[in-house]
Amino acid sequence: MAEKFKLTYATMFNPPEELHTRFEQALDKVKANLGKEHAMIVAGQERFADDKFEDYSPINTDVLLGVFQKGTAQDAHDALAAARKAFPSWSRLAWQERVALMRKAADIIDERIFEMSAVLALEVGKNRMEALGDVAETADLIRYACYQMEKNDGFIVEMDKDPLEGYDATNISIMRPYGVWLVISPFNFPGALTGGPAGAALVTGNAIVIKPATDTPFIVRMLAECFRDAGLPDGVFNYVTGPGRTLGQALIDSPEVDGVTFTGSYDVGMKIFRDFASSKYPRPTVLEMGGKNPAIVSRHADVERAAVGIVRSAFGLQGQKCSACSRVYIEAPLYEELLSRLVDLTNKLAVGDPTSRDVYMGPVINKSSYQDYKNFTEELSQAGNILTGGKVLTEGEYSKGYFCPPTLVSDLPLDHHLWKHEMFLPITTVAKVNDLDEAMGYANDVDYGLTAGFYGTKEETQWFFENIQAGVTYANRPQGSTTGAWPGFQPFGGWKGSGSTGKNAGGHYYLPLYMHEQIRTLIK
Repeated sequence: MAEKFKLTYATMFNPPEELHTRFEQALDKVKANLGKEHAMIVAGQERFADDKFEDYSPINTDVLLGVFQKGTAQDAHDALAAARKAFPSWSRLAWQERVALMRKAADIIDERIFEMSAVLALEVGKNRMEALGDVAETADLIRYACYQMEKNDGFIVEMDKDPLEGYDATNISIMRPYGVWLVISPFNFPGALTGGPAGAALVTGNAIVIKPATDTPFIVRMLAECFRDAGLPDGVFNYVTGPGRTLGQALIDSPEVDGVTFTGSYDVGMKIFRDFASSKYPRPTVLEMGGKNPAIVSRHADVERAAVGIVRSAFGLQGQKCSACSRVYIEAPLYEELLSRLVDLTNKLAVGDPTSRDVYMGPVINKSSYQDYKNFTEELSQAGNILTGGKVLTEGEYSKGYFCPPTLVSDLPLDHHLWKHEMFLPITTVAKVNDLDEAMGYANDVDYGLTAGFYGTKEETQWFFENIQAGVTYANRPQGSTTGAWPGFQPFGGWKGSGSTGKNAGGHYYLPLYMHEQIRTLIK
């Protein structure tokens, strides 16, 4: 691979040819080995359940990717017990040794990036570059957690001495792991949003139980294998699969869970938050719960930058990103020109098999999302003006998958409820505003506060940063108006209903979320 090329979501638009060649080789290998049964991993052992479920590709629902275990409440309890048993020795291991093991896991992910990315594309429907990006980010998130552990010297800090005459006081602040940490990951970034929190929990000394989304057990099983093959001790990580309403709820309800990281919808996240609050004492709850992300465009903006950035963020991964640009507010003098360019670029997006080199948009994740698209576009066609897309694709190569074309909507009344509802689909609404203050008012008038983008002058940009209510903000960015965060570059997290901690993953303040502080005072 080109020596100076680093794959991120911002650089993925100009990859070296080798990435395509190696992805295609891995894809052929993966396709030749589909349909196998995969076990859970509990206490280092393969575990099978009486009941199974089948994982089919959203690209072609005739393609069986694998058979997975429908875990039960007992499997949940056993996984937590295994983590509890493994925790003492793992937490007492020198943090430098944990860092070494986790770096080895990241290296193994790198070695398997093409095979894992091929599975991701088939299982989620990501285009090849976004699939490669997800796996690359997984390794980088783990490495960033290791870097932060080293940078902060294990989070051990010597405090001031008490002014006690005749005595020598030593005060040490040490951050210590909570115990057993639960990671519940989403379908859209099953690599990064499993590996990121799992890496943070593990490197700080917690033992973990991982539960993937039911739509994406395959790629998370591959990540679990990377942890296993790196030499993590039995029980330090556990991988269980099954329905959220049974297995997932048993994990949430268990008093054996000392902390949880959940990424997903606002409704499910808030239920977890409330369920956790009913326990006998507070437990840390790290939630990332979606967004309704705006892009604001000044009359002074570069039209091409704005158009390219908005389209990339609106329709990457079929709009199924919590960071997707789902609302656009354009100052009136630039409205017609930019809207025309948005329509032109959107109409050029190739929709189809996302493993194909020239395809930008694959299918949505499942039948439920497919039906949601039909329902939302029907409602939007009655209230606004659908400029692109609006109808599911059903002919030819689209007949066996969940293909929804990119949809731009104008003239939707600004008091319509879909300006505030997270659709999680390739649907973006566009509005004309009189000035930037009006745009900012609309931008902030939602329950979410995850990401936001702006296009305008340097002075206007500073105004935007100071007034927008969001955890991740971008200005004048053609690589993506609201998407494309990367660990160590743009830590990712939200305000208001988008997050529970006010600290962003892949950033300076994230790792301490997985530890609690102990002060050690010794008087001599």
